Amino acid sequence: MFISDNLGVNTEGNLTIGGVDTIELANEFGTPLYVMDEQVIRNSLRRFHDSMNKYYNGNGEVHYASKAFSCMEMCRIVASEGDGLDVVSIGELYTAVKAGFPMEKVGFHGNNKTDEELDFAVKVGVGHIIVDNIDELHRLEKISAEKSAQPNIMFRIKPGIDAHTHDFVKTGQIDSKFGFALETGEAFEAVKEAVNCKNVKLIGLHCHIGSQIFDIAPFEEAAKVMLGFIAKIKNELGYVIEGLNLGGGFGIKYLNEHDPKPFEVYLEKVSEVVKTECAALGIKLPKMFIEPGRSIAGPAGITLYTVGARKEIPGIRTYISVDGGMADNPRYILYGSEYDAVVANKAGEERKDRVTIAGKCCESGDLIGENMPLQYAESGDIIAVCATGAYNYSMSSNYNRLQKPAVVFVNNGKARLAVKRETLDDIIRNDI
Repeated sequence: MFISDNLGVNTEGNLTIGGVDTIELANEFGTPLYVMDEQVIRNSLRRFHDSMNKYYNGNGEVHYASKAFSCMEMCRIVASEGDGLDVVSIGELYTAVKAGFPMEKVGFHGNNKTDEELDFAVKVGVGHIIVDNIDELHRLEKISAEKSAQPNIMFRIKPGIDAHTHDFVKTGQIDSKFGFALETGEAFEAVKEAVNCKNVKLIGLHCHIGSQIFDIAPFEEAAKVMLGFIAKIKNELGYVIEGLNLGGGFGIKYLNEHDPKPFEVYLEKVSEVVKTECAALGIKLPKMFIEPGRSIAGPAGITLYTVGARKEIPGIRTYISVDGGMADNPRYILYGSEYDAVVANKAGEERKDRVTIAGKCCESGDLIGENMPLQYAESGDIIAVCATGAYNYSMSSNYNRLQKPAVVFVNNGKARLAVKRETLDDIIRNDI
């Protein structure tokens, strides 16, 4: 009935998440409200690192991609599971620092890191910095020299793989703002320069081919390409690359018809490719890194809204207006992303209606979705939009000077506040 096993219906006919009544959550914490199921997060992390242990002899690390959803509580949960963290800005890194996250398990991404960001990353001692371009390498070398430091680095490589996904979220092909190109020789020249740097240590290569990918074949092909490059570096420069980061991008179930491959299948197949290719190329098995983000946070979250109005346009459509929208979930207006939704206080009823869920922003494109199956919704009902744990809170804005929603974690039938709802004073806090 629901796209996630952690959702259910209680005796009152209300939707539950992690055994907690969503109507009680809406009443206690208000709406819009992000709700995250801690056990779903922990179970997903464990499936990834257990699979790494089973199929790759434990010679790897799982780094949660915090851009999907970042707050101090999320960092603490990931740390408690013994996994690493992928950050893409000084803000995400600072969040990890304040949460007490072990810096040696942090990888710092970004296609245009500022000197301030690089300086801070070196200062706090991140495990490795994923260098995106030659200018960044030069600036990092200078900053590291000034600090008498030698941070570990990886190079982000464009392997030229078609990820079969939305054009806006393809990042592995040559025409991308991310990384060094293999086809032009740019990547090899960068490696040659890095090998001779005195204040950084090149320990690995990184690639990321896109997001919300259901096929395993592109990941297998990317691994082959990257290992071929590692062999070239060894054969022509005599330099051994110790780590291979294959990024993330694993698809999740947003709709019932979506059929993502289990995490275990991905890791089994890719591990087989890595082992086979390394044997054929005569190179040692690299330490493997993966960076799941959406697949950890996405299925764990829902967003609760209160219906304000029902507007029926005969022969056209029915609008259901809610007290949130593009400010707390911009993915529909950006990508046309589809979601599953349910009237939380009528969760046991059949979804016979077809509606457009509209947000409250002053934009005609401010929608959560169109032609969505839903129970009959009217003013005062609570609507739950499913699988919103990734790229909702993290991409939220104050457009129209709306306050960002609170974030609540549920665990073992109990709820706790993790991020406070913004106040009106928060909106004007930086105004002068």
